Amino acid sequence: MNNLTKFKLLKPANEVFEAFIDPSKIGNFWFSSSSERWEQGKTVTLRYDEYNAQVDIKVIELELNKKIVFKWGPAAEEHIVTISLNELDHSITIIEVNEEGFKENDVDLLHKLIDNKEGWVYMLTCLKGYLEFGINKLRAGIVKD
Repeated sequence: MNNLTKFKLLKPANEVFEAFIDPSKIGNFWFSSSSERWEQGKTVTLRYDEYNAQVDIKVIELELNKKIVFKWGPAAEEHIVTISLNELDHSITIIEVNEEGFKENDVDLLHKLIDNKEGWVYMLTCLKGYLEFGINKLRAGIVKD
């Protein structure tokens, strides 16, 4: 089962693509840091300093300015995330985040889908603020207690 989130950004696809794979940019909208530039076949460590947490992702596929595919999560619950970029013209990109791997028989499925959707919408909102308006202090603002 998958969870799909779409967003419109008023930026070209190459700027959106670089925001994810460039370690100097990702901290402006999503994780605090990325251990290195994302490349196909690499395992990259993403850190959330504010939550004293980190996650390793395995980059499965990169298609320049069009697609980023990675795996994350523990082996028993590993998910595949596909970030697709559809540039409508040189100033508008539709970004789609599709996360697959949810178990249909999981008793917590609804909670996980909603929690997941909330996270992607928030990250994409922070990305929009960063790329379109230069705002880089929105990330890590969700409080989950």
